[in-house]
Parts: sequence; structure tokens; C-alpha cells
Amino acid sequence: MDIIGKIESLKLIPVAVIEDKEKAIPLGNALMEAGLPVVEVTFRTAEAAESIAMLKKEFPEMLLGAGTVLKVEQVKAAVEAGSQFIVTPGFNPTIVDYCVENNITIVPGLNSPSFIEWGLERGLDFFKFFPADLSGGPKMLKLLSGPYPSVRFMPTGGVNDKTLTDYLKLDNVIACGGSWIVKKNLISSGNFEEIKILTKRALSLIKSEIG
Repeated sequence: MDIIGKIESLKLIPVAVIEDKEKAIPLGNALMEAGLPVVEVTFRTAEAAESIAMLKKEFPEMLLGAGTVLKVEQVKAAVEAGSQFIVTPGFNPTIVDYCVENNITIVPGLNSPSFIEWGLERGLDFFKFFPADLSGGPKMLKLLSGPYPSVRFMPTGGVNDKTLTDYLKLDNVIACGGSWIVKKNLISSGNFEEIKILTKRALSLIKSEIG
């Protein structure tokens, strides 16, 4: 199974901000024990690459991504640390082209038809829809399925347990990205039991409504 296939099988990608690398392993433990062996570590902190490397060593079976990637240098650091996919907030042609040329799985962020076509020109058909809630939500994604029936999305930004299944019920949505199950304050305060509870609740919701 390729990386995008794995993302599709998991359906929910936790988007985590790790300010202290010592919190990486406990976070990984919480997600693994909850039954969700994946995390996207955002490059919003200086601890991102080291956190990914620690997770890779401790949980070799975990799917690891790097998010909020804004520079090619961050792509290189993320891949070297063990990241298996790169996620960007917007469509940065320099980053996208670098990843495509180097066979690195890239999930560019976008919220308009123009950027979808930029991606299609580069052979991509899977994108992060961001910011999902403010960009029209499920209604917008349903409309985009008309002109772009082969394109698939991972909505991120404003997704929560109230809207999660609304997105996942759409044919062109294969996964959602979300930070509500791995809130920054929960990670920084070490409240990994709450993270486990929130993750299990989200997975139960998916199972009951999506299957």
C-alpha cells in the first residue's frame, strides 16, 4: 500500500504542534494505544524534525508526516528525520516540484480550482483542502467533485467531531486532518490520557457512521 493509500485507510490524520521533543514519545504512545498509528508533526516549532526522528525510532510502524512545510530545506530535514509525507498549507510550486522530482509524497494545501489544475499538471490528484471550514466546507468539496471527479481531498482547518463525518461521507474525501484530538495545550501539559480519549471518540464516530 502506498502512502496515500495508508492515509485513506486511516481516515484521520492528527495534526500536532510539538514544542518540547520530550513530549513526542508520550504522544506517539497515546495515539498508538488509541488505535491511530499516524501523526503529522507541524514545522511550527524548532523541535519538529527531532520529534519526527524520535517517533520514527520508537514506532517504526507509525505513519509519519511533516506539516506546515514552507521551505525546501524543511522538506529535506523532515525526510531525513523519517517523515513519509509532506503537507503544505498552500500550493508552493517550488516545494511541490522538488517533492515530485524526488518522489516524495506531497499533499499541497489549496482551496480553489486554479490550484487544483496546477496540481493536476504535475501529476497530483490528492490535496489538502485548507482552511476547510472557511473555504466552503463540505458544500464546496461537493461542488468541486463535478469538474474534478478524479481529485481527492484531505480537509483540514476547522474540522472537529461535529463535522468530521460530514466530510468523510463525501466521495472525494478520503481522510481529514485535525488538531482537536491533539490540541497543543494537551501536548504541552502532558495530558495524553485526554488525547487518547479524544482519539478513541473520533475513531468510534468514524466506525459508526462511515464504517
